[in-house]
Amino acid sequence: MSERRFIAPAARTAMAALALLSCAVCAQNYPTRSIRIICAEPGASNDFLARIIAREISEPLGQQVIVDNRASALIDEAVARSAPDGYTLLITTGGVWTTPFLRKTAYDPVKDLTPITLAVTTPNVLVVHPSMPVNSVRDLIALAKAKPGELNYASGTAGSASHLAGELFVYMAKINIMHVPYKGAGPAVTALVGGQVQMMVATSTSVAPHIKSGKLKALAVGSAKPSEMFPTLPTITASGVPGYEAAAILGVFAPAATPVAIINRLNQVIVTAMKRPETKDRLFGGGMEIVGSSPEQSVVMIKADMERIGKLIKDVGIRSD
Repeated sequence: MSERRFIAPAARTAMAALALLSCAVCAQNYPTRSIRIICAEPGASNDFLARIIAREISEPLGQQVIVDNRASALIDEAVARSAPDGYTLLITTGGVWTTPFLRKTAYDPVKDLTPITLAVTTPNVLVVHPSMPVNSVRDLIALAKAKPGELNYASGTAGSASHLAGELFVYMAKINIMHVPYKGAGPAVTALVGGQVQMMVATSTSVAPHIKSGKLKALAVGSAKPSEMFPTLPTITASGVPGYEAAAILGVFAPAATPVAIINRLNQVIVTAMKRPETKDRLFGGGMEIVGSSPEQSVVMIKADMERIGKLIKDVGIRSD
């Protein structure tokens, strides 16, 4: 029979206290080497944010912060499986917590990742082709109800952010509009500008130039509150669809079990950096509005979004491509 070790309760308490002390010491000395921020391919919105944050937090942390670009499909799992020591971070979109509703993933967004901050948001805008005889969300809903199944909306691939935003609008407005998916949000916007489809809920960065040129008509923003980027546009929730909220969010995450002291330190330096006037201007110029939530606020916001989007996916039966 193998020997069974017995640890007295007092000894276990002492060992736990020693482990906590060790974590506290590590956090107090953090960081002692370079930090990696893993994000998607160069040119993506999270790459843009990652490079700004990396540059701004390097000095206050006293260490080099490196942007590590990887294929989008691999980055979430890569960070989830990394050591929880604060040296491997993730900047990604809200897809990190909605994708598991759509298909099986090798990570659990709640158990395997810890939010540092929901850093920025890019407003979604409900846009229609100028030929549409509507000037408000209420007009659009009334037209859709008068012509059930005759209107359509564009999006990227099934399960993409633009699809979920569009389907959430259709679902909450209780209207019957046909979904027309494209290989990406870019081709979907191109089709809308060309009049091949009639409406879309798209990120402001992808449609702002077309709104300005008059090639698209903007009806409302998808954020819960009015957007600084579109001060004259009402929200969808205030325009006949109470409770609607769909915005493109970019968050900063660490592996689960990363010491709280390290999470809080990173939150403080990142949020402080983003709120500097020159940094805020750069982000705004890139189509991003600062959120800068605390870790605790981030958890609440993520859980609320998971509940809302998870119900939508289940009720409508959405599946990812």
